[in-house]
Amino acid sequence: MRAYGKTDVGRVRENNQDAFICGRLSDDALFVVVCDGMGGANGGNVASAMAVKVISDRITEIYREGLAPGSVRNLLESAIAAANVEIFDTAMADPGLRGMGTTVVAAILDDRRLSLAHVGDSRAYLIGPPGIEQITRDHSIVQAMVEKGQLTQAQAKNHPRKHFITRALGVEETVECDYGEWTIPEETRLLICTDGLTNMVESEEIYALVRSGDEAGAPDRLIHAANMAGGSDNITAVLVA
Repeated sequence: MRAYGKTDVGRVRENNQDAFICGRLSDDALFVVVCDGMGGANGGNVASAMAVKVISDRITEIYREGLAPGSVRNLLESAIAAANVEIFDTAMADPGLRGMGTTVVAAILDDRRLSLAHVGDSRAYLIGPPGIEQITRDHSIVQAMVEKGQLTQAQAKNHPRKHFITRALGVEETVECDYGEWTIPEETRLLICTDGLTNMVESEEIYALVRSGDEAGAPDRLIHAANMAGGSDNITAVLVA
């Protein structure tokens, strides 16, 4: 397996508040962390960069080959908790950063076993011959409304509050992350991305773009499509294949 990633400022924003990292843990294992910062001109940059560093440092320091699934879960959840504390404490100490936060998707892949934790509305998808499947659940006001039957998925796409998330790293002293494990079939790819992609490009087109050429070029194709659709936000895409 290899990871291919790229981030882009988009066509509207002046700076890029997304951040990501991919790293190899062993011959058969790698990790990915993708964050989308928020909170003013500087706060989002600071929050996403801090989260990527704290989480990736924790993963690379603690992960060992053969780590049991329960231990991998503890590693991801504790790494996210540590990032949350560091961002929150930094914001409390600096009035100029007050209210900053970030989404996060953090994944460890060991052979074909995927362990993934996330907070916010950045997403992970499995893309294979049967189609595209979103495996994360958005922590957003609009998603909650959809689940309560107050909105359809079509209405949610253009809802004025679609950018309001209900969980983020660094906003409160503690944060709850969602966690899941999957076994990825041989021909299936993992895509982790920020909402700068998913708000601009429909899932069917994402599927087609990932499968339309070489895997290394997929992030470029996805970012180009998001920019051609308006590029209203920063865009980050990481494909593991």
